[in-house]
Amino acid sequence: MEKTFKYQRVLLKISGEVLMGNQEFGLDPSTVSRIAEDVCEVFQSGTQICLVVGGGNIFRGVSGASAGMDRTNADFMGMLATVINSLALQNALENLSVDTRIQSAIPMASVCEPYIRRRAIRHMERNRVVIFAAGTGNPYFTTDTAAALRASEMSCDCLLKGTKVDGVYSADPTIHPEAKRYDKLSHFDILRNDLQVMDAAAITLCRENNIPIIVFSIHNQGEVKRVISGEGRFTLVEGG
Repeated sequence: MEKTFKYQRVLLKISGEVLMGNQEFGLDPSTVSRIAEDVCEVFQSGTQICLVVGGGNIFRGVSGASAGMDRTNADFMGMLATVINSLALQNALENLSVDTRIQSAIPMASVCEPYIRRRAIRHMERNRVVIFAAGTGNPYFTTDTAAALRASEMSCDCLLKGTKVDGVYSADPTIHPEAKRYDKLSHFDILRNDLQVMDAAAITLCRENNIPIIVFSIHNQGEVKRVISGEGRFTLVEGG
């Protein structure tokens, strides 16, 4: 019997670091292909899905600024890195026969479409995956904030935050093994306790628009489909 999913339209946020696999820099083709397979599995189940991908595997604006670069220029470089990652994911998805469109917040007509909200919604209604590139198109905003913004604009039922760990912890569990893991939190809990899930602007935007956030490990094959069906291991952030 085919499973009915609670969420009919979701946004998946993938950090650039995830795409490195076991490398120290750049893109790992096998990791990109595995994530594309997970997205394809959700897509084939009938759930509309769009993506926001970070660029930290190539260039991180904050790191560039801390090294003496102009923050605005550094952030624009980071946005261009997200376009590279988006093109890699589009290629991997289309190799699986998943019709995919990239919409960039920075216009670059020869590479991808400009971001147009109504067109993006139309793509999803026509059974296409949409990848939102170049963050919000503005410096000083993270791709987490871009994900919350696009999830709000697309009227998504949920924002999926794919990370290195299987939920939200009181501290980084890779450094602090004794860190407490949470199964469920409110948006306000995240803000009040300064838990490092997403930046405050992203959490606040989701809170104001009543968008639940599911934090899970994207390193587990098939986990995207499992978490949106209420299975698997994750932390649910909603309410409050």
